[in-house]
Amino acid sequence: MLCAHGTRGPRGRRTVGALVDALSRARPGTAVRAAFVDVQPPTVADVVAQHAPERGVVVVPVLLSAGHHVGSDVARAVAPWSRAVSAGPLGPHPLLDEVLADRLAEAGALPGDAVVLAAAGSSDPRAAPDVERVAAALRTRHDGEVVVGYGAAAQPRVPDAVAALRERGARRVLVASYLLGPGFFHDRLAGVGADAVSEPLLTAPDGALEPRVLAAVWSRFDAAAALPV
Repeated sequence: MLCAHGTRGPRGRRTVGALVDALSRARPGTAVRAAFVDVQPPTVADVVAQHAPERGVVVVPVLLSAGHHVGSDVARAVAPWSRAVSAGPLGPHPLLDEVLADRLAEAGALPGDAVVLAAAGSSDPRAAPDVERVAAALRTRHDGEVVVGYGAAAQPRVPDAVAALRERGARRVLVASYLLGPGFFHDRLAGVGADAVSEPLLTAPDGALEPRVLAAVWSRFDAAAALPV
């Protein structure tokens, strides 16, 4: 079961649907369902309760850091069921680190450019170390300053991080979108004052779904499915 955040935007909803379809085609013997922790139904608790009495359920939170949704919403959804287990969040993951660096290069990043790693943000303190690990990985792949900015619920916000880099003398500032797909947060990045913004992780340049993201989902699924329940 894919557990996504949820979005009101039609592009974001289509992206989740396409991800479910792609994963279903990859392993025809595994039933793939979607659930959400916010904004749209069905909820993760409802989908787990629907399927757990009859079959094993592995919840894969397609969320990019630990935080309230993983530690509370998903954990509470699987707790009553002996045949349900949750994987860890999708990110951080080495495959996603690769995709993020590639998306930044596709956006035109040059050596010496300053970069704001733009994450959605969480009020849960468990999320920040995960984002910092992604930033550290990006620093090994990009020759330039890399700082973190958030879309909501944490500081600094992305526009403030962009402005701070310019105040320190950065000639070009790019935003590396650490988001899975299009939606409210990614759309807002166009107005933060950066010279360029990378595309989300899930959609490859040719419009297809990024195969490394799909591989990361299956790696989380396989690890969790191997756990005793």
